[in-house]
Amino acid sequence: MGLGEKFDAAKDKVTGKAKEAFGKATDDDSMVVEGKADQVKGTVKDKVADLKAHLHEDADRRHVDDTEGGAARPE
Repeated sequence: MGLGEKFDAAKDKVTGKAKEAFGKATDDDSMVVEGKADQVKGTVKDKVADLKAHLHEDADRRHVDDTEGGAARPE
């Protein structure tokens, strides 16, 4: 779940940095903006992956045993 999403986020960040640097080197403002947008997209994907991981961990901790007694699983 998380590793692929983290890799995809990192790829967007690196690609964005490269586009931004290329845009600055060639004086292409649209490429600079596109690179910055890719970096933001990567950061958002990274945060979403972290949030999913934390929610998944919390859900695992709150699992309730539905067998007789219904006791919560010990941590």
